[in-house]
Amino acid sequence: MLIAGPDTRVVELRVHGVQGTTPQTLVDAVAAVDVAGDGLGRIVRPADRLRRPAPGPVLQTEGRPIPRVVEGYLWGGMTSGGVAKATWALLFPFSIANVAHWMLPPVPERNLPAHLLGIGLRSLLRVFALLLTALLVAQISVVSLDLLAAQCLRPGKPCLTSIPADVRALPWFRTFLGLLPIVAVIAVMRRVSHVDWRIERKEIADAEDKDQQPSSGLPGAHVATDPDTPALRSLHVVAALAVTSLIALGGPLKQLTATGGMGVAITVAWVVALVFIGVSVLGVLLLDDPTGGAPHRGGRWLRAALGKKPRRALLALAVLLMLTTLGLLEQLPLRVPGADVTVQVVALLMAFVLVLFGLMLLPAALLARRTWAALPRELRPWAGGWFSAPVLAIAGLLGGGFGAGVALPVRKALGSDLHLPVGYDYITLLWGVAGALGLLSTFAVASFTGAVRWRAFRKGKVWAREASLLHSGRMRDLRAATRAWWWARWERNHGHHMILIIASVLVVGAVVATVLRIRNVPPATWIAPFSAFGVGVLGLLAVSLLRAVYLAARQPESGRRLGIIADIAQFWPREAHPIVPPCYALKVVPELVARVQDHLRDPGTRVVLCGHSQGSLLVAVAAARLLEELPSHDRERIGLVTAGSQLQWAYPRAFPAVVPHASLARLSGGLDGRWRALCRGTDPLGGAVMTWRRQVFDGMLLGVGYRPDGSEGALAPALRGPTGALVLGGDHWLPDPQRGPFPGRRWRSGVSAHSDYTSDPEWDRAVAIAAGLLEVDAPESPPLPFARRPETRSRDALGGS
Repeated sequence: MLIAGPDTRVVELRVHGVQGTTPQTLVDAVAAVDVAGDGLGRIVRPADRLRRPAPGPVLQTEGRPIPRVVEGYLWGGMTSGGVAKATWALLFPFSIANVAHWMLPPVPERNLPAHLLGIGLRSLLRVFALLLTALLVAQISVVSLDLLAAQCLRPGKPCLTSIPADVRALPWFRTFLGLLPIVAVIAVMRRVSHVDWRIERKEIADAEDKDQQPSSGLPGAHVATDPDTPALRSLHVVAALAVTSLIALGGPLKQLTATGGMGVAITVAWVVALVFIGVSVLGVLLLDDPTGGAPHRGGRWLRAALGKKPRRALLALAVLLMLTTLGLLEQLPLRVPGADVTVQVVALLMAFVLVLFGLMLLPAALLARRTWAALPRELRPWAGGWFSAPVLAIAGLLGGGFGAGVALPVRKALGSDLHLPVGYDYITLLWGVAGALGLLSTFAVASFTGAVRWRAFRKGKVWAREASLLHSGRMRDLRAATRAWWWARWERNHGHHMILIIASVLVVGAVVATVLRIRNVPPATWIAPFSAFGVGVLGLLAVSLLRAVYLAARQPESGRRLGIIADIAQFWPREAHPIVPPCYALKVVPELVARVQDHLRDPGTRVVLCGHSQGSLLVAVAAARLLEELPSHDRERIGLVTAGSQLQWAYPRAFPAVVPHASLARLSGGLDGRWRALCRGTDPLGGAVMTWRRQVFDGMLLGVGYRPDGSEGALAPALRGPTGALVLGGDHWLPDPQRGPFPGRRWRSGVSAHSDYTSDPEWDRAVAIAAGLLEVDAPESPPLPFARRPETRSRDALGGS
């Protein structure tokens, strides 16, 4: 531990979690001002009455008070607030498919079968993502080209009577009106995929050479820009334009018929559309080779073929194909059969790819099992490393549900005599069966959970022995804490099971609908209630999304709440699907690293990165980058504090290849005991980070965890801090409700759960330890005085003494 000198100061750099926050809340001040940043990534400090940056409260250590500067990094503007960012929620299926890529199991080194399976799985994911784009275009075509242009605007149809019959009979009017919304949506998707945060060129150059450098083994080592993203984006846009032309020309199975030269032109355009789709699928498959960029590999030819000029030429040809399609369709037929056929063909191809993906994922997970076989069960990946498959299934089925959910209200608004494609009857049946199974599953889970909880408390079973240590002598707090501990533990242990249940009920509904459609069995009379229920579910799904976007326009706070979807999904770079919002981690992490390096230029400064919830992942990745780049004498001046973190119970288990357990151990060893984790048993979203297999024995809290040297093993019994917290290894278990109030400190009453960790006085102690100013096992300082006398009597079955 470095000895503190007379010029020593601590910079506490805080990073918030999902849903954003205000600058004042982040730095615990009544006013705050920006001191750096570009408006999207804002670095703020507390301000005085003249709106000048003010220092934070001094940090009390054993020897003397140390000056402290409190800074906060605000990244909520990248994901939350505003209509444009709220509409990103409509791309939720695309984002889920992109997240599924990062959930793949790790590929063991020097294992050729696992390496080939990894390439195949990533390729299938990109093909599935391309099919998702095609499905969206096909479903928009059902609404725009079939329902609106072909049926509603047909001459003589009593629909939208404000448009005169003479206008409806104009050549190319209905075709243009039907194709315009589709092209507009494709243009918006292309624009969204081009949006990116300003990143230093050095960061991009490092990302391009990432595959040529050995992995550091630290968290987030693979989170970098993908040089293939521009090519992938162009292939998606070309495929979307080609699918639109294919639908207008008759569909993938049969083109429209005409005589003479018109028939030849339609056939040529139809074949060209199929060729463009085939080129897109082939390019997506081949682009996934992670070694394709090496100069001695064949992949360099593919990258050259999909360079900037070839991509522009391909896009120009796709646009020309769309204009040719418009010119060939002077008048639309009474129905557009290609829309229904395309939706069904794309859905069947997605089902085939998903089944193949799931089958290939099984051996890949088994081959990767040796990387986590020695871990205890509570640290192993969810579903044995197979969690990516159900997540991908949810993405596909939500994509189909969104389109059907929009088509049904549109038909209702235009007129009941309009007809949706036959396949939509089976989509409503899918969601009706899934919705019924979902209600039954919810009732079963709720009943079982309630029965287990009632039986446990009826028999006086102790669910939270740690709470009895934290709240010894405070019966009222112990009762409130025990209930909160039970529910928080249940949510952490069974949250992923709920996702598996959702995927299962959706897949069961899809199987029933697919079998009936393939056999061409019309829905029986007794199935009608399920279809009606499916219509209600799909309508509710579509209306909920549209209402959320509308409220975001009228009430910015609603847009910020909706941003929680983007906050979680947008951490991951565009890898499987390019038409997703940009990855904010590629901006936040380099700017955090740069800010820390600026502070470290002062030899007396020590920097502690502090992250809450999702912010804990950001600061962990930033700390890992600092350990890679800083010299050894500067590494000793950085520390890490995480609060309400998911770095043990969620991220290593959902993303075992990106944030594996071994990477966290390596990060802990690199920080040499300067990583402190604040946790509450009442927090359903955060949990322990540094310890596991905890148990209470003879009034002591024991467990296994990371040691300061980076090894893992049994730890010494937990030590009690001056304000009642239990420190086991690197974890600081906070009493919730707090044991105060304490004079001179901000107080928060009741159960805090996932919020306001900085209000606990243990926060300052954790920052001092992370800064290397205080030893964990140092003699306890005098406890802070209580403003009220604690209760002294506690005798009950929950373990109070």
